Amino acid sequence: MAANDQNARPGLDVLAGTTVTAPGGGAVTDTALAGVPVPGSGAVLSDAALRRALHGLPGVDQTGAQERAAALATRSIKREAKLWALEMAVRMVDLTTLEGADTPGKVRGLCAKARQPDPADPAVPPVAAVCVYPDLVATARAELAGSQVAVASVATAFPSGRASLAVKLADVAVAVDAGADEVDMVIDRGAFLSGRYAQVYEEVRAVREACGSAHLKVILETGELVTLDNVSRASWLVMLAGADFIKTSTGKVQPAATPAVALVMLAAARDFAAATGRRVGVKVAGGVRTAKDAIRYLVLVRETAGPDWLTPDYFRIGASSLLNDLLMQRSKQLTGAYAGPDYFTLD
Repeated sequence: MAANDQNARPGLDVLAGTTVTAPGGGAVTDTALAGVPVPGSGAVLSDAALRRALHGLPGVDQTGAQERAAALATRSIKREAKLWALEMAVRMVDLTTLEGADTPGKVRGLCAKARQPDPADPAVPPVAAVCVYPDLVATARAELAGSQVAVASVATAFPSGRASLAVKLADVAVAVDAGADEVDMVIDRGAFLSGRYAQVYEEVRAVREACGSAHLKVILETGELVTLDNVSRASWLVMLAGADFIKTSTGKVQPAATPAVALVMLAAARDFAAATGRRVGVKVAGGVRTAKDAIRYLVLVRETAGPDWLTPDYFRIGASSLLNDLLMQRSKQLTGAYAGPDYFTLD
């Protein structure tokens, strides 16, 4: 099926009667959304139609978004709220290892850490998920059996996203057949930046279908999207195609997650929910290393998307080293003494 065949892609409808807000860009009005397709029936997709819709969204005030994110980062929270925030952040972690040198033994250790982050304190909640490459999904599935921790797998030619759709779908099939609960795919940034929006849409839609009951997180690789306007447009594009989560980064490109990018993506998810009635989650990944960083993101979530997103069902943090710092800060809150990293197992 050609990516820009105007007669090839049924199954979309058009937004009407909505008014939502964009960061620094004013309201998303009926006029701005007149050509935006959403899952439904009847409308036809093409590069031209998607371009009109996505470029009709209000522009993002880059300076305003950066200043807003910086201002929220200065917020302080009380001791009781901080303990809640630290434990919530633990529950939101996707504990991740995505290295060429990963082994089954390393994944088993990571899964043990995910199930019981602090063996000395069973009150510490488990993390949300363990994220690995497709060939290690079966190992993670076996280690996490009977736990609340999900198995997530990257796919679709991670981290570049440069492969045929057939190869990407085969990658997804390997992960899902091995027992992945969640799939983290990555978009083809070259296609997006070239304006081949229908190709990106079709790939996300096809992967969403291939995932079956597994949740789909779509990585935008925001460090390569150049502008916050592109971050907003890419967020809307993949949400329209069926993403369950939108995710900042692979962690392989710098800059990865930034507060300003997260603010724009959270605002897009909030506005998409207001416009369509479907809530999509947001995941930040790459560069979130300290408890202070994590709490700043929770403040961003609360103040931008709202409290409905303050749950692992709708906000995740992809990280490897973050968990130990969350545990150390939690211990300090409870005991008044700072426990060093030697008191916790390595991630």
